[in-house]
Amino acid sequence: MLRAELQHLKSVERPAVIQAIAEARAQGDLSENAEYDAAKEKQGFIEGRIADLEGKLSNAQIIDPTMLDAEGRIVFGATVELEDANSGESVTYQIVGDDEADIKKGKISVSSPIARALIGKYAGDSVDVQAPGGVRQYEVLDVLYK
Repeated sequence: MLRAELQHLKSVERPAVIQAIAEARAQGDLSENAEYDAAKEKQGFIEGRIADLEGKLSNAQIIDPTMLDAEGRIVFGATVELEDANSGESVTYQIVGDDEADIKKGKISVSSPIARALIGKYAGDSVDVQAPGGVRQYEVLDVLYK
């Protein structure tokens, strides 16, 4: 996901903004050229994002959840099946890094309130989570490393 974004920025966005700057320069006076200013601003954003992604990827460590030996404890990378104590609704989440989080795919950030409450717990434990709507209680049904 991050590698794909980096590749897109380098191969598509960067050349397009360079072309836009060249076209704006060809129009003459740069002091009052809105197209030039906008292109330079976009270039700054693109170059900043490229540097950010390269930094993250250079420091990234790949964790294979199947190789975890956490003895049933909830840790980073684990998939957790929960039951809402009030509604009885079951949900399944995988605890992932901030950049991978996607609630629609069942992936929650390790820094989210629910993940922080879950880390270190075991199947059968009850967990209180401070949510925006108030405290919610969950029961941990299962912990998987898949």
